Amino acid sequence: MSSDGAPGGGQLFVVSAPSGTGKTTVVERLVQVVPDLTMSRSYTSRPARAGERDGVDYNFVSRATFEAMVARREFLEYADVFGNLYGTSRADAEGLMASGKDVVLVIDVQGAGQVRAAGIPLVTVFVLPPAFEVLEQRLRGRGKDSGDAIRRRLDTARVEVAAYEDYDYVVVNDDLDACVTAMRSIILAERVRRGRMRRKADVILKTFGVQPVV
Repeated sequence: MSSDGAPGGGQLFVVSAPSGTGKTTVVERLVQVVPDLTMSRSYTSRPARAGERDGVDYNFVSRATFEAMVARREFLEYADVFGNLYGTSRADAEGLMASGKDVVLVIDVQGAGQVRAAGIPLVTVFVLPPAFEVLEQRLRGRGKDSGDAIRRRLDTARVEVAAYEDYDYVVVNDDLDACVTAMRSIILAERVRRGRMRRKADVILKTFGVQPVV
C-alpha cells in the first residue's frame, strides 16, 4: 500500500517482476537519473557469477552465514529463489532511510509480501514483460540458464504475474527508456505527497503567520 512516508526520512520502494523482465537493469538506470535514490544491496548465498563483485553487486556469504543471519532476524525479507537464498538487511535499509535517502528493493513477490507484513511504510511497483513470449525470448537470449532452469523460471512467472494486483503501480518493460521514465515519475510523485512535504510546508506556513495544523 502506498504511504505518505515519514517526514524527513527516506521512502522505501519495492520493485518486483518475473525473472528475466529486466527489473534490475531498470532500477540500476533509475538510480542514475534520480538523486538521493539508492538500491539496497542484497545478501545471497549463491556464488558470484562472472563479473560480479562482492560488496558491489551483492554481499556474497555462505549458506551457513545466511542462515545464521535469518536466525538472528537480521533480514527485512529473505527468500529461497531457485535454490539460492537472497535477503535484505533490515539495518542497511533502515540506515539509508534514516539518512534521508529513498531506498529501492528489487525483490520477488515472496519477499515483497514479507516487507508488507513487517508494517513498514512502502510504495510497491510491479514490472510486467510485454508478453509471455517476449519473456521467454529474453530468458533464452541471456544464456545464463539451462533449459530446465528456464522452464522453472517461466512456470514461476505464470504464477507471479497475477500478483500485480497487490502492487500500487504497474509498469510494462516494453522499452527500457520508457520504463525508466515511468518509474522516475512514480518516485518523484511520491516525494511530493502531503506527508513527505509536511515539514517543508510547515516552515513556509510560518512565513505567512499561519501555525501548522497538528
